[in-house]
Amino acid sequence: MLIGDVMTTNVITAPSNMSVYEARKIMDAHGIRRLPVVDKGKLVGVVSMGRLESITPPKGTSVSIWELNYLLAKTTLREIMEKNMVTATPDMTVEEGLSLAQGNKVGALLVVQDGNVVGIATTNDFFYKIVNPILGLGKPGVRLFIPGAGEGKGLEDVISVINRRKVRIITLFPLMRDDGKPNDLIVHLESEDASEIILDLKDRNYLPIVRRR
Repeated sequence: MLIGDVMTTNVITAPSNMSVYEARKIMDAHGIRRLPVVDKGKLVGVVSMGRLESITPPKGTSVSIWELNYLLAKTTLREIMEKNMVTATPDMTVEEGLSLAQGNKVGALLVVQDGNVVGIATTNDFFYKIVNPILGLGKPGVRLFIPGAGEGKGLEDVISVINRRKVRIITLFPLMRDDGKPNDLIVHLESEDASEIILDLKDRNYLPIVRRR
C-alpha cells in the first residue's frame, strides 16, 4: 500500500503572509491541527495548532483580549512556521512513510509531488485506513486467539478448519513472539458462534481463546 492510497487530499493551505488570527479561524472551522503554508504553489512551511497556541500569552498575564487579538492579527505565519518539514511522496510505501514519521517524531507527513502539496497523511489516516480494517474494528463477530498457530502448519490448520465450517474470515494476523516459540494468531470470524470451530481446533491440539472484542 502506498501513501497515495491513504492520504487525505484537497488539503487546506495558507499563504505565508496570512495572520495567525486568520489561520486559527480556518483551522477551527475545518477541525484541522496542521496547516501547510504555500506561496506561489510551492510548499514553504507548516504550522500546527500547538505552534499557534504557543504564541498566546500564558494564563494569568495581564493581556487584554484586544491586545491579544492585535498580536494575533499582526503576527504572520511566515514568522512562526516550521520550515524544516517532513515530507513524503504519493508513491512512497506506507511502511516507509510510517518509519519516516516515527523517526522524526511527527504525527503527519506532508505529501508533495513536484513541489506541490497533493495530500497529507496523519496518524488518523494510518489508523482509520490501515489499522482499523486490519483489526476489523467496529465489525461484528467473534475473535479467536490461538497460541502457536501464527505461522506455517498452524496457519494451514486453522484456515482449513474454518473453511470446512464455511465461516467467513474477516481478518487474520499473527502476533509476533520474541521468545523463539511459534507466533500466535488472531482470527476474526463473521459469526457469533465459534463453538464447532473451537472443538475442531482442540482436536488438532490447539487451545483457542474467545475474544469478543
